[in-house]
Amino acid sequence: MSARKTALKALLRVDENSGYSNLVLDKALRSCQLSERDRAFSAALFYGVLERRLTLDAVLEQYTARPKRKVDTTVWEILRMAAYQIFYMDKIPDSAAVNEAVILTKQSGKGKASGFVNGILRNLLRSRGTVEFPLQHGSRLHRLSVQYSCPEWLISMWESAYGKDITLKIMENCFLRPPLYARVNTLKINREKLMDLLHQESIKASPVLWLDDALKLDNTGSIAQSKCFQHGLFHIQDLASQLCCKLFGAKHGERIYDVCAAPGGKTFTIAQRMHDDGEIRSFDQYKGKVGLIQKGAQRLGIHCISAALRDAAVGSDPLPPADRVLCDVPCSGLGILRRKPEIRYKSPESIDSLPILQYRILCRSADLLRPGGVLLYSTCTLNPAENQANTQRFLSEHPIFSALPLHLPKGIQRTIKEPENQLTLFPQMNQTDGFFISAFRREESFNHAGYQIHDTGRTERGL
Repeated sequence: MSARKTALKALLRVDENSGYSNLVLDKALRSCQLSERDRAFSAALFYGVLERRLTLDAVLEQYTARPKRKVDTTVWEILRMAAYQIFYMDKIPDSAAVNEAVILTKQSGKGKASGFVNGILRNLLRSRGTVEFPLQHGSRLHRLSVQYSCPEWLISMWESAYGKDITLKIMENCFLRPPLYARVNTLKINREKLMDLLHQESIKASPVLWLDDALKLDNTGSIAQSKCFQHGLFHIQDLASQLCCKLFGAKHGERIYDVCAAPGGKTFTIAQRMHDDGEIRSFDQYKGKVGLIQKGAQRLGIHCISAALRDAAVGSDPLPPADRVLCDVPCSGLGILRRKPEIRYKSPESIDSLPILQYRILCRSADLLRPGGVLLYSTCTLNPAENQANTQRFLSEHPIFSALPLHLPKGIQRTIKEPENQLTLFPQMNQTDGFFISAFRREESFNHAGYQIHDTGRTERGL
């Protein structure tokens, strides 16, 4: 299978909502025999088309009288791929982009459309100097949508929440390749020794100055092939998640619950920060994902973790009260668009129900805490309805909990004005994924009715 055909197959799978882009592409690449060069080309083409989908559609629609909805899905995807090569891949000759598109159309069983594909692309080439790109007409939101391949509803939401300047930087950042970070397994090795070993494997590793035991990795190749990785000396984890674990503040000997733990990265980092001394119960509602946590803990040599099936939104069997609960809820993922560009094309209706589920999980998680215990809520999205709205509602409806200020390390500054118990991370400012963290403490001086007990014996409703 050719590099272009592999990219096409993966793009069509994403169009069918058959999985996240990274998983779909990995599966497609494993199923074919491509050279490293062709694998890189296929990946670049795949992610490039995903990132620029709205832009490419706007360009192509200038050259066809047929609405996109009336063009075969496979044929339109081939047109997107060719247009991306023409506009964004300088090393690919225009003639090759067109000819390969025609061949791919025939190979895909769409031979009758080959003339249609050839005609559109030839017309595009003849007038590429006059292509309206970006658009000069329409509303400001529409022009921004086409230029940055970002839906209008999402731009509008971000501008309302964060302002126009921050929104523009978010959109610009979506086209950049995300950095790769690792968390040193301090149970086995320190950061300096790991850097030396990685260097011997020709992997460039540099320390993150504001976050202990974090490394930025370059020139990695396949991480799974690294001897250091195989021996459990590190695991891959974005800085936002590592910071989340640091702010969580778990201590030796504590009982910890990670209620939405899979694939286990935060669980592993917390265990390492506790020096593998304590009890961590990691839960997920899917058996396969529980297995991933168990496998990862075994590779890293962590013994304090037990993984089990549990639906965080339901609760089911009672558990002993925990000292701390991590509530990293399922979310829309609007903070990781660099990694999964297809997420931006979700409809707003598809994520409307998420805050309800998230809030239910947050409330169930609160029930698991002992008096004085710490609850931390986190998401990898930039959506106030999933972030600030949920945490503010929680405080207003749970008087036995108070806002717990987050003590940020030097090197991290807030981008927006927000309460001390909240932190919103933006990729363009913090070199992290887009992320949200909020912390709460369960008060020790409340009875079960939610009334605060004073030394005088009087009671009054908690705030």
